Amino acid sequence: MLGLSEGLRGEVARNARLREAPARPAGQLYTGVLYDALGLGSLDAAARRRARASLVVFSGLWGALRVTDRVPSYRCSAGVRLPGLGALSAYWRGPMAEAMAEAADGQVVLDLRSSAYAAMWRPAGEVARRTVAVRVLQSRVVDGVEKRSVVSHFNKATKGRLLRDLLTAGALPRTAGKLAGALRDLGYVVEEPAPGGLDVVVTEL
Repeated sequence: MLGLSEGLRGEVARNARLREAPARPAGQLYTGVLYDALGLGSLDAAARRRARASLVVFSGLWGALRVTDRVPSYRCSAGVRLPGLGALSAYWRGPMAEAMAEAADGQVVLDLRSSAYAAMWRPAGEVARRTVAVRVLQSRVVDGVEKRSVVSHFNKATKGRLLRDLLTAGALPRTAGKLAGALRDLGYVVEEPAPGGLDVVVTEL
């Protein structure tokens, strides 16, 4: 059910002991391409304060976490179905609507989630008008013609670097348009294909 390989069978036993397991801040727990590029631990003091105040991490098991929330290690992605609960993405939609409305609190929401976690919360109403989803496109010139494609692995790295740069610069834009401008000021090539979306175009990954 958890989609784990045979080599990760021990993780199932770890999940069974979550209530007694040691915990650490979510900002230290999560790893991977995006988190490596973000580098929370190496941010300066001011950027770390901004991260603690503004970042929300989506979790299939815990819902929404601040980077300072202490949780144990676990294995449970948002894309699984559990007995008695069904699809976790659907299970979380109600609670997450309330939590995210409170977390957004009149601010622009920069949405960097992958598809499984995007299904946990779908912005609505006023929050939807302040939510901007980022897509990373690679631009290549083939036979003199520009071609663009959605990148996967390096999509996460670009999003991590983008977030780090915003935190380091102290950029706190109040509108989607100002967010695009802040990213351009940081050297990113940004396009606005439709309301609620930003394309970050990269030539090197």
